[in-house]
Amino acid sequence: MGHAAGLRAGTRYAFSRNFREKGMIRLSTYLQQYKVGDIVDIKANGAVQKGMPHKVYHGKTGVVYNVTKSAVGIIIYKKVKHRYIEKRINVRLEHINLSRSREDFIKRVKRNAELKKAAKAEGKTVQVKRLPTLPREATTVSTKDNLPETVVPIAYETTI
Repeated sequence: MGHAAGLRAGTRYAFSRNFREKGMIRLSTYLQQYKVGDIVDIKANGAVQKGMPHKVYHGKTGVVYNVTKSAVGIIIYKKVKHRYIEKRINVRLEHINLSRSREDFIKRVKRNAELKKAAKAEGKTVQVKRLPTLPREATTVSTKDNLPETVVPIAYETTI
């Protein structure tokens, strides 16, 4: 027996809907507004075959470069051997959602701006650069009043 290598080969679980998310697509998917420059995640929705991206783009993140009535154009950098090629794909709204990859960065920028403003009012300087976390301090565990326990499973009993 040969192995089929069609467009949707190997997508049994990738394109399946999640638990309790099967059926009709919620309206918020269609009401979401996308603008040029938005960062979006591509997640193919198996309920809609129209405008579905190829399986290699499933799970990838790209930037919106074109917006139409029911689809968006996305720029993705695809790795081909030793280089990255810019790919432009058109995907329907059902198969994308806004990426949350920059939320932490934007939150950090706002917090740093507030810290700088407060420090400037007091006439001080503030360190806003992120520092790597140091290893935890060494501790010793005493067995004087802390005897080691042997952990064993509880025997199964039937109550019939």
